[in-house]
Amino acid sequence: MPADEAVTLEGGCDCREVRYRMTSAPLFVHCCHCRWCQRETGAAFALNAMIEADRVVLLSGEPEVVNTPSNSGKGQKIARCPKCRIALWSNYAGAGDKVRFVRVGTLDEPDRLPPDIHIFTSTKQPWVVLPPGTPAVPEFYELKKYWPAASLERRRALLGR
Repeated sequence: MPADEAVTLEGGCDCREVRYRMTSAPLFVHCCHCRWCQRETGAAFALNAMIEADRVVLLSGEPEVVNTPSNSGKGQKIARCPKCRIALWSNYAGAGDKVRFVRVGTLDEPDRLPPDIHIFTSTKQPWVVLPPGTPAVPEFYELKKYWPAASLERRRALLGR
């Protein structure tokens, strides 16, 4: 997706109780193949669009935040619809409440946000075939090596690092 900050995307849960709007393009999109994401989603991977929390606007409903363990040991907060229990986004300890990891599958047009990188491919399911041309790393990666300059600047403005 273009790094155009004027881009808007809408999404929500299955029962339509919670609806949200992303008011810009995300910072970066991870396709995570770690065992934690596999277990949490009940699928082969999690596809998350990282974006500043203030750029995710609630249109209706109020998600319930559920604290869960994470591989780092610091936990994560998962925002779920209180009715249908769909996970809409997470906040991880590293960026705290300032960055949301929006579940791309909850967008009305999830095909607009393909992954920028595949991470933790050392534990990906063997039947998952990664597309050529998209970076893939066995574990995590250096942000400066893969993130666009504009996203790095947005991150620096948000987190001071």
